[in-house]
Amino acid sequence: MTGYGRAQKILNGRDILVEIRSVNHRYYEYSSRIPRTYSYIDEKMKTLLKTSVSRGKVEVSVTINNIEAKESEISINKAVAEGYINALRSVSDELGLKDDLVLSKLIKLPEIFVVQKAPDNQEQIWADIAEVADESLSKFVEMRSTEGEKLKNDIIAKADFILNMVAQVEELSPQTVENYRNRLYQKLSEILENKDIDEQRILTESAVFAEKIAVDEETVRLRSHISQLKNMFDSDDPIGRKLDFIVQEMNREVNTIGSKAQDLNITKIVVDMKAEIEKIREQIQNIE
Repeated sequence: MTGYGRAQKILNGRDILVEIRSVNHRYYEYSSRIPRTYSYIDEKMKTLLKTSVSRGKVEVSVTINNIEAKESEISINKAVAEGYINALRSVSDELGLKDDLVLSKLIKLPEIFVVQKAPDNQEQIWADIAEVADESLSKFVEMRSTEGEKLKNDIIAKADFILNMVAQVEELSPQTVENYRNRLYQKLSEILENKDIDEQRILTESAVFAEKIAVDEETVRLRSHISQLKNMFDSDDPIGRKLDFIVQEMNREVNTIGSKAQDLNITKIVVDMKAEIEKIREQIQNIE
C-alpha cells in the first residue's frame, strides 16, 4: 500500500536525509537513489526495510551533505617541491639570477600538492544513516498502518454487504422451488384440461428441481469464508496471500450459486456479489 516517511539529522558533520515512499504492488520490490560514494550501504538499506515491509514497490532516497566532515586530505609532495627548488637554484647560479624563491611562488608550481579523499569510516557512516533511516521507516510504517486500518474497515464493510446478499439468496431459494411447483401445476393443468393431476408427480419433479438448484452448501461455505476473512485482520502476521486464497474461494462459491440459479432475482444478487468480491480482490493486493 502507499506510504511515505522522511527524516533528517546532522550527525558527525554530515547532513543526512532519508525518504522512503511506496506504491501499491503485489510483491516486494525495492529500488534506491543513493550517492555513488555511499553505494556500499545499499544492501544494508534493503535489508533494513525488509524487516518492516514485505509488500509494495518501495523506493528509498538518501541525500548526504558534508558540513564538517573531512572530504579530502591535502599534503605536500616534498620530493617534487625539492626537485623544483634545486632546479630553479641551479639555473639561478648558472645565469646569475637573483634567488627570490618564496613559498607563495612555490605553491603555484604543478604537482606540489597531493589531494586524497579522506578515508571513510564505513561502519560509523552506516550507523548514522541507519539512525536516520529508522526514524524515516517508523513514520513510513505509521502512515501505512493508518491507511491499512481504513482499508481493513472498508473490506469488512464490503464483506458484511456480501453477507446481507447471502441472506437474500437463502431467503429466495425456497421461493424459487415453490414458484417452480406452481408453474408446473399450472402447466399440467392446461395440458390435462383440468383433469386429475398426479400430485405425486409434481412433488417428485419439485424435489428433483430443488436438489438441482440447492445452494445451501455454497452459502454455508461462503459465510465461513467471510468469517475467516474478517478474523484474519486480527493477526499480527502478513495476511495478504491468505486473503488472496480466501477471496478466490468466495468467488468460487458465488460462481456456483450463479450457475445453479434459476431465478432472475438471485442472478442479479450474484452479479452484485461478484462485483463486491472483485473490489475486495483489488484492495487486498495492497495488503501485506
